[in-house]
Formats: sequence, structure tokens, C-alpha cells
Amino acid sequence: MLTNGHDSSTGYGKFIIEITRAQMRWRMAFRALNFVRIMLSLPKQIILSKPNLDKSYSESLLSHPYSPIEVEPDTICSPRHEQNNHSPAQDDILVAKVDLHVLTKMVKEKNLASLRSLGGVGGVADSLGTNPENGIRDDGEDVSRRREMFGSNTYHKRPPKGLLSFVIEAFKDTTILILLVCAALALGFGIKEHGAKEGWYEGGSIFIAVFLVIIGSALSNYRQETQFDKLSKISDNIKIDVVRGGRRQESSIFDIVVGDVVSLNTGDQIPADGLFLSGHSLLVDESSMTGESDHIEIDSNTHPFLFSGSKVADGYAKMLVTSVGMNTAWGEMMSSITRDTNERTPLQERLDKLTSSIGKVGLTVASLVLVAMLIRYFTGNTEDDDGNKEYNGSETAIDDVLNAVVGIVAAAVTIVVVAIPEGLPLAVTLTLAYSMKRMMADQAMVRKLSACETMGSATIICTDKTGTLTLNQMKVTKFCLGQEQIDEDSSNTIPKNVRDMFYQGVGLNTTGSVYKPESGSEPEFSGSPTEKAILSWAVLNLGMHMERLNREYKILHVETFNSVKKRSGVMLRENGSNNTFVHWKGAAEIVVAMCSSYYDNNGIIKSLDEEVRKSIGKIIEGMAASSLRCIAFAQCQVSKEEFMYSDEEKTHIKLKEEGLTLLGIVGLKDPCRPGVKKAVDACKSAGVAIKMITGDNVFTAKAIATECGILEPGRQTIEGEVVEGVEFRNYTDEVRMEKIDDIKVMARSSPFDKLLMVQCLKRKGHVVAVTGDGTNDAPALKEADIGLSMGIQGTEVAKESSDIVILDDNFASVATVLRWGRCVYNNIQKFIQFQLTVNVAALVINFVAAVSAGEVPLTAVQLLWVNLIMDTLGALALATERPSDELMKKPPVGRTAPLITNIMWRNLLFQSMFQIAILLILQFNGENMLNVSKEVNNTLIFNTFVLSQVFNEFNARSMEKKNVFKGVHRNRLFMGIVAITVILQVIMVEFLKKFADTTNLNWNQWLGCIGVAAFTWPLGWFVKSIPVSDEPFLDSLKSREGYYFVDRLANFDPCASSGVIDPTYHFIVYAV
Repeated sequence: MLTNGHDSSTGYGKFIIEITRAQMRWRMAFRALNFVRIMLSLPKQIILSKPNLDKSYSESLLSHPYSPIEVEPDTICSPRHEQNNHSPAQDDILVAKVDLHVLTKMVKEKNLASLRSLGGVGGVADSLGTNPENGIRDDGEDVSRRREMFGSNTYHKRPPKGLLSFVIEAFKDTTILILLVCAALALGFGIKEHGAKEGWYEGGSIFIAVFLVIIGSALSNYRQETQFDKLSKISDNIKIDVVRGGRRQESSIFDIVVGDVVSLNTGDQIPADGLFLSGHSLLVDESSMTGESDHIEIDSNTHPFLFSGSKVADGYAKMLVTSVGMNTAWGEMMSSITRDTNERTPLQERLDKLTSSIGKVGLTVASLVLVAMLIRYFTGNTEDDDGNKEYNGSETAIDDVLNAVVGIVAAAVTIVVVAIPEGLPLAVTLTLAYSMKRMMADQAMVRKLSACETMGSATIICTDKTGTLTLNQMKVTKFCLGQEQIDEDSSNTIPKNVRDMFYQGVGLNTTGSVYKPESGSEPEFSGSPTEKAILSWAVLNLGMHMERLNREYKILHVETFNSVKKRSGVMLRENGSNNTFVHWKGAAEIVVAMCSSYYDNNGIIKSLDEEVRKSIGKIIEGMAASSLRCIAFAQCQVSKEEFMYSDEEKTHIKLKEEGLTLLGIVGLKDPCRPGVKKAVDACKSAGVAIKMITGDNVFTAKAIATECGILEPGRQTIEGEVVEGVEFRNYTDEVRMEKIDDIKVMARSSPFDKLLMVQCLKRKGHVVAVTGDGTNDAPALKEADIGLSMGIQGTEVAKESSDIVILDDNFASVATVLRWGRCVYNNIQKFIQFQLTVNVAALVINFVAAVSAGEVPLTAVQLLWVNLIMDTLGALALATERPSDELMKKPPVGRTAPLITNIMWRNLLFQSMFQIAILLILQFNGENMLNVSKEVNNTLIFNTFVLSQVFNEFNARSMEKKNVFKGVHRNRLFMGIVAITVILQVIMVEFLKKFADTTNLNWNQWLGCIGVAAFTWPLGWFVKSIPVSDEPFLDSLKSREGYYFVDRLANFDPCASSGVIDPTYHFIVYAV
């Protein structure tokens, strides 16, 4: 007897005893002796193995020169044997363990000789304890044990950058480094002059303020990094079909283990390295691994090797997984690749250039301020706090001179810091990260950042029908045999000969499968919704038995379905005879056109003459007009001469495509999705045209389009609104461009027709969004400005070609993406308006005061504080506004609309002029007018300036609406940031006086500051009443010499993939 009481004859090869921790030490010696006894008796046990064991397996194992195989107890029998001989309660069942290195190396090197030495694919499957038909046991313990032995299907990824990395990056900024040097000098001079107790305030305050700015920036970037990392994990979690215990089920790619049998279909990503088990017409794209664009033909004889990360270009198959995770070439490659989380969208790149240009403006102003203040200092026009001249030539100590110069330089550098709108890129980053997170909750996963902003400019959406506008829940509701409609319970009314042919055409010409649980419950159907509906109808209504079909017939050749041919075919041979049949299934009118005869309702073959053909055509039209998808079945018996042909290289099989006999036509109902009409209407009201592109016939397409609201119900279709793909592609270029805008529905279209439509629409200047789910949709998805793939029915090829994945395949989610796209664009515009208002005001105030009075009213620390609330907190407040209904009532911005609109110019110029006027009045007349000291006056200027930005944040929430408080209570983040800003400002003024260079203010002074700042609300209300021209503001300057180039800033394409703006001219914007 073996350990644990198992029959010794069930174990072969070299045994390894695995001793659990729970066993007592005194039993170890007994186990070791028992192991030796087993090893000595092994040959005899193999020869005398009981006849009820799986002989084929043991014979195979003994008859091939296997590489060393290690087997852990208990058994290595087939799944069926395990099921019959083991109780589910047992917890010590282990699986075979082959030499992993041998398997991995064999597949990577495509070593056929090594594969043959292991007994071929069947020998490897047996070694792994896998049944090629039923897969491994559907047992959590078995899967877990395999994962422990062979590893998990994951690869090591470099961790995302930590917070410290972003802090270090922030320190690399040139202006920050200059400020830190100035702070260090100020700190040294201050301590030397006033001692450590009092002298650290100025330099230390700058240090603290700089560190706050750095931490704020680093936290924002770190948040973005973690957000994108979470989304990438979701994106990598691909769903694939795996067979376990004879049952086909959906599983995560991360849950695949060695020994699994995986079902592959066109467009799937191969989840691990493995071997071809069975299948037909399998072509694989290995370009991601080898760089070769040619598709590889996979078969069981010459090329059975499959690589993780490759894509199925055509056909279908089952594969045996031999290596997972880091043991695959794909895993090794991906673990060495660092994901690029620094993707820059077109808008971000333009804003980077704008930021650089504004920084040059700030640098120019700061240089002028620096020169002016140095001249005033060295000419003796500045005074200290006691009213004495600061510079008295040689009488002034060198330390005092250096200290004063450092202060002047720090003030000038701080102006540069404030002028550079770091908040612009930050605002884009924040709003993109926020919208991506919210879109994920709304069933849309963003793969490319640029899609978020570009979707807001979309003018046309080209959408599929099946699964997007409809539920993709197919059900056979009509069946026509010949010219007669058969009742739903048709099992007894269909003649036996026709029914048998239907069994062949449905059960063997399919990529779906049927699983019958042993409990006797309802069968489970897998595959595409169309396949599942037809299989369900054939099994439950016609009484089809898949097991019997698989026993009685052998599949010789398969032509898989694709969206160009719109049909699939299979060649079968009946076991025990030479009868060979060809079956076709596909779009009704296409299959009917291949037929020359048909079965009538009595099972008699009759000629398909023109009259009958017209009658059947009307039947198809009637079913299609009822929104049914029409699928026809046809067959014929063929001889070897009819399907075999040879060329110089080898013999090929070609299915007969004419002279077929029509079996019948089924009509599948696919209801429209609830809410799709409302979503279509919302897009239309937003000025976005909807075009439906479908492979269904024109009558089905028109019926669904009318039901969804794409075509107006009750109105006669206008000529040119509905076309077929063949008609569209046969237009001349001129005619196609003339009619493209009028087309609303394109039926019987191919992927090429979709691509052609996208290209034409882009040439007309439209921003095009396209939905797609098939592998052949990839070119159109890539060509479109925004590619939208389907998360449920979409293939991995389609998903990788897209920008956004619609997780629920619902058009309503497409409309939601449109809302979020507009929200992103709108939020960025809000922040630009807010930021430029602050920039203009701060630059003008400091420049005028420095040139005229020789000092700046806002100190370095105060300006850094303004920079912090303006860039970080302001961006966070305005970038997280949710989409409103008003956004979907505006026309799309399109490609050429200016980023800074006339409305924005109006708002920011009035607000900045108001702030400049108030603060300059306080600067030059505040002390006398309010009868306050210089320190109080400077504090009033600082306090009023900061509070003005707080109140103006409310104005920035809406660029056009007068009521800026609508919905503000729902944005808790906005209200929280406003509250935090106000609280921190109170602390800065009242408690951090030495740090911020402020002094206490009484209640009247606080109320005065609030009152002046609050005047921005009524001013904003009044300004928004002023009408503005639709013509871009700067266009009017084109005719003026020297101003033509200004238009280059305001008018740029926010959607284009690339573009250059000459930054040297942007300063004109601030001179206007």
C-alpha cells in the first residue's frame, strides 16, 4: 500500500513524498522506510497494474522516452478516473509535476523534436493530468496546487514611483532652486545680523513656503500616479474562456494555471505559453513578440506552439497551457518594461508651451523689477523701517548690502514663481484623473488620456448596432422552412431528414458549446450571443444532442465567420461512411444567394426559381422589418473532387459555395436597450450627429434605427439617409464627400466601409468617435479621433486599438463619455480663466509698485502662499466639477475653436482690472485714506488680494451663468477647499505674523477686506450681462501691424495629435 492508503498502482515515475507540517515527527521514519519499499516494488506494480486503470495513459508513459518527471502523490490519472475513484472530501489530491524547465524551453524554442520525445501534445497533456476535452478538474484545490507548483499567471512589475520621488523631482525646478539659495542666504544674513532667535524669520519663512509648494505639487502628482496604476491593473485583467471539468467558463487571465485548456477565438489574446490541442483555420499574430507582421498558421503537426501576448488573427482553437507568468517570454519582457505614466495629451503639451511662454513674461517683468529695485537701492532712494536711507555708499556695511540685494533678488524670483502657471498642467492632470475615476464608475475605462479631452470636441459618433444600441440578448422567435413559418415548438413538425441536417449545421458549425450538468439541470450555453441563441433553440426546441453529433461526425475543415464574408462554413464526414457534407450559416440574403434549391415543409428538395427566391426575399424583409436578425442555413453533399485542390506546395480544402440547398431561416430578436433613445436624443441636442453602422440588412437596420431615435419615427426616410456598404464604397470620392453628412444608417457594411466613413468625416473637419468590437474594426478605431471598444463582446485586438473601453457595451455609456469629455474641456477653461486673472493682477501690481515706489507690496512668502492656493488648491477646486446638463445643450467645440474664448477674455480682463485698481489704490493712498500704518496697509493689500481670489473662484465655476451658486452645495470638495483657504488665510494674518510678514487686523479691517473682495460677485454678474462677439477676440487684431501673431495663442486645435505654437509671442496676450 502507498502512503495515505492509496493503491500503489496509481503512481508512476519518480516519487517525492510531501510531508505536511501537521504530521507527527515519530511517523517520519516510518514514511521513509515505506517510501524505499515502494521504490523497490515499483516495476512490478506497473506491470501488474489493475485493468480498470487508464491503460492508455500508462502505456503512453512507458512507451516514450520522457524527460524526468516528478510526481507528487496521489495520482496522475485522467479527470474521469479521478472523479470515479476519489471522494470530494479528500484534501490530499495532488497533480503531476513535469520538469517545468523542459516544457518552458521546448515552447520558447519551438522544439518539435523535444515535443515528440515527450509523446506529442497528448503526452504532455497526460503528464500534466489534463483531459484534452474536459480540461483539468473544476476543483479549487487542484487549481491552487497547480499554482503553487508551476507559478501564477502574473509577472513582476516595477512598483509605481513613491511620494519621495515626486518630491525630489519638484526640487529639480530651477526657480525653486534659486529660491532655496536666496532663502539660505537670507537665513545666514538674518542670523548673523539679528541672532538665531530673531534672524531666522525671513529666510526660514521662504524655506517653509517653498517646501509647502513642493509638497503640494508632489502630493498631486503622486495621487495621479496611484490612480493610473489602479486603472492599469483593471485594464490588464483580461477575461478568457477556460474548460474545467468539461464546463466552459469565463475566467480572469490571472487565474490561468498550467494544464488548463483555454478556448481561443478570433481577436483573443493568448493568455500563456502553450500547445495547440484542436481547432481550425488558426492564424496568430506574433508581432508583439517577434516584430514580424506576417500571421503564423498554427496546426498540430508543424507549428503547435502558442506564445503568451500574441493575438488570434483568425480561426478558433483549444490550447493546452504549459507555462505561465514569469516562465513565459511575454512575462519576462513585460516585467522589464516600465509603464509610461507620463503620457502627455495634446492639450497638456500646448499648455506646457503656454506655461513656458507665460514664464518668459514673468521673467521679463521680474528682470525689470530687479533692475528698478537695485537702481533705487544703490541710488539711495529706499528707506528702512526707521525712515533712514538704506544705502549710504561706503558707510553701509557689506553684510547689509548683501542682505538687501538677496531680499531684492528673492522678491524678483518670487514674481517668476507666481507668473509661471504650474497650475495649468496640474489642472489638466487633476481633471483627467478625476474624470477617469468617475468614468470608470460610469462603465467607461480610459486607456489613453487624450481621449478624455478629445471626446468633448466630438461632432459625430459612429456606432454599432448589436450590443451597443441593443441588449445583445438574442432569442430565436421565428423559423421559416421553405416558404412556410414553423411554430415555436417545432420539434415534431420539422421532417426528420431536415432536422438531422439542422443538427449538423447548428451543432458543428459553431464556436459555441453546450454543457450539461450531471445534476440534470438546464444545459449551459457558451459562445457569442448569436451562437448561444441558436444552440439554445436547437437543443431545447429541436432536441439536438451535441454529444451524439460529436461521436457521429468528424470535422474536416472550417471557414470561420468574419465581418466581411458574414458567413461561416464547415465540412463534415460521417463516421463509418464516406458521406461528406458542407454546411454554411450566415446572413440570410448572402446564404440564399448561394443556393439553387430548398427544402419545403415536407422535407422535399425543390428548385429555387426566381419566383420562390422573391417569396423568400419578402419573408426575410418582413422578419427584418420586425427588427429580427435573419440567419440562413444551407448544405450540400460533396465528393472529394469537389473540395480538394492542389497548388505547387500542398493540397488544400475549399468549401463549395454554390449549388447549395437551403435548410431554413431563423429570426433572432435583439431588443433595444432601455434608455438608448434618451441617450441618442441627448447627443442630438448637444449637436452631435449619430450614425449607425451595422452588418445587418437594410430593413433590420432601419427598424432598429427608428426604434432608437436615429431615424425619426413616422417620417418617410429621405433619400441618402440609409445606404448599404457596397453602395457607399462604390461612390466616387466627390459623391461620397457630398453625401457623407446626410447618411444616418449604413447597412451590410464591412470594416473597410467603416474605416472609409471615418476617413471621409475627418476630411470634412469632423471630430469622429467610433465604436467597434471585432478584430477587423481595429483600423477604424485607430483612425478615429476617439476609438470606443466594447468591454463585453469586444476582442482584445479591438480594445488595444481603442482609446476608451465601454465596459457594459451600452450606448448610454458612450453618451456619458461625451458628457465627461465636455466636462474635462470646460473645467480646464474655467481654471485657465481663474489662473490668468491672478497672474495678470499679481504681475501688474508688483511691477508698478516696484518701478514707482521701489518696493513690492506682496513679499516673497506672501506670493508663494498665493501661488499655493492659486495653483494647487484652485486647480483641485475647479478641476473636480461634475458635468452639468447645460454642457449637453451647447454645440460641440470642434477642431478649430479657440481655447481662450471671448467669454473668458471678457471675464478675466474685468476681474483682473478690478483687482489691480483696488490694490494700487491701497498701495499708494491706503495709509492716508484709511489712516493706518504701513504694516497694516501691506497686510490689507495681501488679505484683500487673497480673498478676491477666493470669491473669484465662485465666479469661475461658470463662465456664462450669472447664478454661480447653483449646485455648489453638491461639490463638497470645492466648498472644503474654499473653507480651508479662508481658515489658513486667517492663520497667516493673525498668528503667523513674522512668517508671513503681516500684522493683526481688527474686525472692521477684516470686514472691509471681505467687502471689497466680495464685490467680485456683483461685478461678475454685471460682466456676464455684457454680450460678446462669436468671432474670436484676437481675430480683430489680425489687421493691426505687430498683433497678427497673437491669434496663434488663442486659436489652436485642442484635438489634433500634434501642433506647434511659437512661444516667443505669447507675452502680447498680457500686454493687451
